[in-house]
Amino acid sequence: MQPTFADFSVAPARVSNCGTAYEACHAGSSHLAMSAGARVTLEFEVDAEEEIGEATLKVTALVSKLGGSPGYAPVDLVVNEYPLVRGLTVPGGGDLPQDNVFAVPGRSLRPGTNTLEIRTADDARSMLWLYRVTLDSVYERGRSERAMAADAARNTVFAYTTERCEPFTSSWEPGPRLLFHVDRGEQSLPAQLGWRGADGAESAISFQSNMSDFHGHHRAADGTLAEFRGRIAGRWAFPEGTEDAHVHRFGTEEGWGGGWHSSGELRLLVDDGSGPVERVTWRDQRGNSGVAGLRIGPGGASSPADVTADASVVGASDEYVAAGEIAEHLLDSSQEKWLAGDARAWVEFRLERPVALTSYTLTSANDFPQRDPRDWLLYGSTDGDRWTRLDSRAGEAFTRRFEARTFRITGAPAGPFTRYRLDITGNGGADEIQLSGVRFAGVGPVDFSGYYQRYNEGPIGYRGTAVNAPPSPAAHADSAAEAEKAAEAARLAEEAEQAARLAEELDRAARSLAEAARSMGKMAAWVRDR
Repeated sequence: MQPTFADFSVAPARVSNCGTAYEACHAGSSHLAMSAGARVTLEFEVDAEEEIGEATLKVTALVSKLGGSPGYAPVDLVVNEYPLVRGLTVPGGGDLPQDNVFAVPGRSLRPGTNTLEIRTADDARSMLWLYRVTLDSVYERGRSERAMAADAARNTVFAYTTERCEPFTSSWEPGPRLLFHVDRGEQSLPAQLGWRGADGAESAISFQSNMSDFHGHHRAADGTLAEFRGRIAGRWAFPEGTEDAHVHRFGTEEGWGGGWHSSGELRLLVDDGSGPVERVTWRDQRGNSGVAGLRIGPGGASSPADVTADASVVGASDEYVAAGEIAEHLLDSSQEKWLAGDARAWVEFRLERPVALTSYTLTSANDFPQRDPRDWLLYGSTDGDRWTRLDSRAGEAFTRRFEARTFRITGAPAGPFTRYRLDITGNGGADEIQLSGVRFAGVGPVDFSGYYQRYNEGPIGYRGTAVNAPPSPAAHADSAAEAEKAAEAARLAEEAEQAARLAEELDRAARSLAEAARSMGKMAAWVRDR
């Protein structure tokens, strides 16, 4: 039987191997609300060649309260007109969603299209909130839940609108947008997230299971504490939604058994508008957790460092070679200059390692202010082919010769990139453009150190080094497919191991029973002989 589920925590519902229809229902923030006499119909398929002796049906729901009292919304479950259960009262009374599990007799199923109906009683006095429905062959129980979780975890880039409030007050004020992406290829949604910024500010939040909301706290760099909450504003499959963001990518290793072992790639993005982060902590919905302390360098986390020493000029639209006024002078410490014989010019730089640019400095040359740049664009790239605009300036002016002016990149650091291109589109009216210096300042995570802990194991060492090039969407799709295959292989291996253990236990039990039978036979013979 194919994985069969309907996830009503999102709208429209996320489904597999089924179609849905509703009567007297409406979508809530994280559920489907069913009033009195409501009906939800799921049509699902059973392969003609498949014989199912029994199926496992799980319905996750709760009954909304009646004021301070438990609610009342009995429910019937019907499979192909076979009444599986009548008048079920879901426990909890508006507390937490409850998992209600039922055995579906194989005789109630048929090859081809089948129908499951969930009906609320006509005399229901409150709402039934329906969250999820899964259906599996009893020998493959949990398969649909795993498929549903993997499907939900495909979109791992999240954006939230946020609000902050002083503790013990109710005065909520709009906060900055939060954009984040934490992914180590395990196809599990985050449950909790914490981070510390390079400025010392800290945040810790916890999510609704369907990722619709979060709640937590924020401590500013000056120590001011605030409640912190957010509402989802967008969700995408990586790399969508991260085009203008700073995604850290690390090749990682796990430390166990006395050595370090390759453990794939970790991608980290946390952008709350305040700049780089130096630590990220997380726990996913499976119970796995991790911590990554980023070594931001060069120059430390709190102050972006000059990275020009690692740069080289890789191209320029023009330079006055005969006079030695070439683009390479832009990066040295002399007062020599670069002169281009046009009113528009560009120069391209390459850095030895990826850096997220936070600012750049231009220094005017020795003469002719009319040659000074006034209008320009700055771009970043990882491959020299695809460029991202980082900054745009118009009408700028240098007031003296050899004046160094610093221009900050607004918002979170962009990149990291290994190539930067300065495209000068206007000057003070001359037919040439000149500069005597260009310097770059930025932050570029070199590596991280931390720990990782799977839900059923102890903590292990976890470390990583920066990866330069961002993956293509196709490469990500391939890696996601490989991760899914690996997860399925791991599941099958675990089931095989469990089967082997069960076979061994049954064999021991059989030997024990045989020994007991022989002992009883001897006792019976002894009794007869007496």
